[in-house]
Amino acid sequence: MSRAPHPIDCDALVIGSGAGGSVAALGLARAGRETVVLEEGPRVTTAELAASSPAQNLRRLYRHAALAPIHGRPVIAFGEGSCVGGTTVVNGGLLWEPPAALLDRWADRAGTDGYRRTDLDGHLREITRRLGVAAQQPGDGNRDSRLLAEGAERLGWHWAPARRAAPGCSHANRCPTGCPSGAKQSMLLSYLPAAERHGARILPRTRVLKLSHRGPNVTEVHAVGPDGEPVTYRPRTVVLAAGPVGSPALLQRSGIHRREAGRRTAFHVNLKVVARFREPVQATRGTIFTAQLQHFQDEGLLVMPANLSPGALAAALAGHDPDTVNTLLAELDRVALFTAQVRVEGGFAVTALPGGLTLLRHRITAADGRLLRSALHRTARLLLAAGATEVHPPFPGPPVRSEAEARRCAEGGSLAHWPLVSVHAMASCPMGAPARGGLCDPVGRPYGFDNLHLCDASVLPGATGISPQGTVMAFAHEITERLLQTT
Repeated sequence: MSRAPHPIDCDALVIGSGAGGSVAALGLARAGRETVVLEEGPRVTTAELAASSPAQNLRRLYRHAALAPIHGRPVIAFGEGSCVGGTTVVNGGLLWEPPAALLDRWADRAGTDGYRRTDLDGHLREITRRLGVAAQQPGDGNRDSRLLAEGAERLGWHWAPARRAAPGCSHANRCPTGCPSGAKQSMLLSYLPAAERHGARILPRTRVLKLSHRGPNVTEVHAVGPDGEPVTYRPRTVVLAAGPVGSPALLQRSGIHRREAGRRTAFHVNLKVVARFREPVQATRGTIFTAQLQHFQDEGLLVMPANLSPGALAAALAGHDPDTVNTLLAELDRVALFTAQVRVEGGFAVTALPGGLTLLRHRITAADGRLLRSALHRTARLLLAAGATEVHPPFPGPPVRSEAEARRCAEGGSLAHWPLVSVHAMASCPMGAPARGGLCDPVGRPYGFDNLHLCDASVLPGATGISPQGTVMAFAHEITERLLQTT
């Protein structure tokens, strides 16, 4: 690898600009540290998002156009943002606070005392204030959410309105490809501009290749800039926030905890279910995730509406016969698309390959298979109770019109043919005691290092079971505070 002839000195170098890196960048800059943020993807404006089609933004904002494969049976498509602001630019803006019981379990099992709910409450209040987080009731324009709520109430199942960082949401129905109104308070519009006001510099289209280290310190960070030329940084402090895949892959390429980093990455998987109703739903005018079935949350299952568009419907029915797809497209105003999110027990492994490539391989367990089948059965029951005349599973087959058919559909066939996707990964470099599988200390430092701090979803001790952004940001606030106290 060629080196830049004149290394660039800086105080703090943040690698990645998503939920974790942005929090670190703001905290460091606000404390007066000279802060540089490197982001592999582009920087886009709200006007550019609005002027581009969803398909164009999908290719622009996601790594591998949201189709990175997690190999196994079945192959699972993994989507994560690759742009300034990271995945917060392309998610639904959900900001759930981590349950106290989850944080207590992590503290007791992994040894992360100091990251309990009482420790993070102040950070969570700041996140809520800064991002304008509020419960969004499924009101007008979100008929699919109201139907989900009605179905849950008929079954006696608990549901809740979503907590979203999207004050003034205009229901543009484009959350996964970038908010065209600027209502969603992604890191692109919130923490990063604040960090810049305190002097932080954000450098897009800059890919980090390797960390050089000597003893307990990273000495140089080698990257490639927008022009393809190599550039080398010599920072006093390095904050690694390249995401649950990017961070362990970079550690492996740098010879840091190569055998441990990324070897057991926790994740959630989603399956899409299509429902047709008698009355118009007009789900294309709705907003993602404004209601959420939480009745089975302790078992690892959540159900919520997803963004509907002709393209999203066609993708959800990709394996079905053309007549089914054409019929549902012709009746799009009476169709809704729902997501069942499952917290799986088996993880996936991240392996850095030559040429900057990364291999992902999952190990879904038999228990995960049973939970996925239960998720499909319960989701179909919910939608039938909501008034759906038919429910289409994510794999080819006849529509479901009764609970008995729902059970038979869920129990039949091989999971190897289920089209699953994932947009949440975490715990690839978990914080915790080494004897309990921890790779990082309470300041996010990989054991054996002094000036390298991980500050993204990779440090979480396990799967959250909920949208992880709020948990990631709370951990990032705490890590940054501790970093500033120790350096």
